[in-house]
Amino acid sequence: MTSIRFLGAAGTVTGSRFLVEHGSVRVLVDAGLFQGLKELRLRNWAPWPVPPESLAAVVLTHAHIDHSGALPLLVRQGYRGSIHCTPATRDLAGLLLPDSGRLHEEEARYANWRGYSKHAPNARPLYTEEDALAVLPHLAPLPYLERRAVAPGVSIAFHRAGHILGSATVDLVVEGPRPLRILFSGDLGRYGAPILVDPEGARPADVLLLESTYGGKLHPAGSPEAQLRDEVLRAVQQGGALLVPAFAIGRTQELLFALRDLERRGEIPELPVFVDSPMAVDATPIYLAHREDHDDDMARRIAAGEEPLRPARLTFARSPEQSKAINDVRGPCVILSASGMATGGRVLHHLERRLPDPRTTVLLVGYQAAGTRGWSLQNGAATIRMHGEDVPVKARVATITGLSAHADEAELERWLATFPAPPARTFLVHGEPAALAAAKARMDRLGWPAEVPRHLEEVAL
Repeated sequence: MTSIRFLGAAGTVTGSRFLVEHGSVRVLVDAGLFQGLKELRLRNWAPWPVPPESLAAVVLTHAHIDHSGALPLLVRQGYRGSIHCTPATRDLAGLLLPDSGRLHEEEARYANWRGYSKHAPNARPLYTEEDALAVLPHLAPLPYLERRAVAPGVSIAFHRAGHILGSATVDLVVEGPRPLRILFSGDLGRYGAPILVDPEGARPADVLLLESTYGGKLHPAGSPEAQLRDEVLRAVQQGGALLVPAFAIGRTQELLFALRDLERRGEIPELPVFVDSPMAVDATPIYLAHREDHDDDMARRIAAGEEPLRPARLTFARSPEQSKAINDVRGPCVILSASGMATGGRVLHHLERRLPDPRTTVLLVGYQAAGTRGWSLQNGAATIRMHGEDVPVKARVATITGLSAHADEAELERWLATFPAPPARTFLVHGEPAALAAAKARMDRLGWPAEVPRHLEEVAL
């Protein structure tokens, strides 16, 4: 018998973990961390429903922490097999996982220092940087379109998902008298977004696990690049900095592409542009190196000798000294710095210095979760708490919409239209309850059988 257990991303967006069992063979697709509400984060500390050493293989759709961040736990607790992923996912995971371990260590140190752990005075990290580094030798890259046997009777192939570099849908086949084909959408990307190819058309499948992050929602109309142009020109007019909290992987590279494109067309002047995030500094050459993920426009520009991710006056700030030197820059400039929701990282010292300056524009370019500093800025906070001080917000705060890397309702339906026929069963995952309900209504309208699984539910296929 073949079954699937929904160990995560069921009824919520994060914690992607799906266990396929075929007889005694167990294959885990994704090993993500739960993020957001405390009740979800506590699941990260729960024992695995099956012993990690009993897994025959692990497969990753992409490197984001809500899909890969539990790998250090698996390896620390006994998993010794391969972790199959695309080559670009291997390279990005090599940045993201050790960084995640460092953050967990920092959080534990901070909790102990502030005495927050009254009932557990020796707060410990979920895992350490050393735990994360132990994962990297297990990463086994598999190019797109090639099929690999990953366990007895189970094979996989990756197809481009267009979400971030290296992101893939997973075509998993369980062999038998009548092979069973299970398709995992992972996170699907946008159509027509820069740098990356569009999501590839779907393959025939008996079972589909479909992400529903933006179920029932459409991304705003309008050009994000045009909005960025207007904000740069306004910063020039005001004579101040355009400070952009931006995720180090994906969003920063997309912004660099847009700035270079606007310069090339003469729509903005060539301003000093600073990338102040060690991870973004390391990720940008990875984005250039993996040409198997590039769309035709990106490939054509590189072949022509252009540097599509390098505005004319770009500076990468790796060291703390280089970061601090940006404080002395006067006049119009662009500062791209992590984190994207201003929850931590180097962007905080730029905000602390420049928020009181009315010539500054803080440009928010991604989703801002409730309770984060980015959310507070977006909602008109008069002060922002940083490093123990309340910093006055005199800067202008603006938001660019439409830069999400997730397919919206219309794009999900466009991808579904590439199926030659609806799968016999579709499970809606990676969504909050309202999005899942909207996705279910869409599937009903399309005449597709679909269901919304519960957390830890096991379904015989």
